[in-house]
Amino acid sequence: MAKVKYYYDSETLSYRKIERKKRTTIKFAMLFVLASALFGFLFVFIASQYIESPKERALKRELANLELQYKLINKRVDNAFAVLESVEERDNAIYRLYFEANPIPSEQRRAGFGGINRYKKYEGYDNSKLIIESNKRLDLLQKAIVVQSKSLDEIVVLAEDKEEFLSAIPAIQPVKNEDLKHMASGYGYRTDPFTKVRKFHFGMDFTAPRGTPVYASGDGVILRADNNASGYGKHIRIDHGHGYMSLYAHLYKYNVRSNQKVKRGDLIGFVGSTGRSEAPHLHYEVFKDGERINPINFYYGNLSADEYARLLEKASLENQSLD
Repeated sequence: MAKVKYYYDSETLSYRKIERKKRTTIKFAMLFVLASALFGFLFVFIASQYIESPKERALKRELANLELQYKLINKRVDNAFAVLESVEERDNAIYRLYFEANPIPSEQRRAGFGGINRYKKYEGYDNSKLIIESNKRLDLLQKAIVVQSKSLDEIVVLAEDKEEFLSAIPAIQPVKNEDLKHMASGYGYRTDPFTKVRKFHFGMDFTAPRGTPVYASGDGVILRADNNASGYGKHIRIDHGHGYMSLYAHLYKYNVRSNQKVKRGDLIGFVGSTGRSEAPHLHYEVFKDGERINPINFYYGNLSADEYARLLEKASLENQSLD
């Protein structure tokens, strides 16, 4: 039962019952509803600012996990760059230098991507900067790996060529070096044994008994094994490629034939005294691009430093040649 309220009327000196108008009731009801709605809105707004919903907490955890993953990816990218930089340093300072190839400049290794914005699709997010930076670094790493991979492919080719080159050039003595006294005459002006006139001697003479083995000084193909060159008698010529050729003259007999492939150290013939020769010996010459050069510059394959020094001393003596 609703409470009845009264008020004191001073004019009639009596109490009168308070009568509430219907309009006033409606007005108060509307104010109450409006205040309640306003209060509820404020409560929800404040709660949304300071109190997380389960969905928001789940999204926040997911976002934190993604940020952690990106940070881990960047750390792995840092490690990959460190390893790659070490490979690049060896590539430029050792491999390419050894194989006489120009180093790859860092500007080329770390060049970015020009043209359109490749990362526009990552813009507009809360962590756009982190996402874009991570993708940029991954793209740079991928490009640097491609550049290094191509460089190593080039190094492999250069190494194969270098290996072939090193095995091809005439790098050992054509006769065994059991006694350095076998070197009778070197490259340069010498006295001709027949005319006694001083003239240029284009090879090296190694004295040895008739039938002493003669060996190929480098890999190659036999160009000639005949007696059809004036003064050389029975002789062999080997094409080593790369512009190099070696000649072995005054032989007793051959152990190879024309167009035969030989390896360094293969037995190709035997010492003799055929042609223009004063005594059994091997006359040995080396050609580069058709020009005769001093064979002593190529004896790094089977001589020690002391042996080479003694051989160099003997080869420099201006004595009499044997052919």
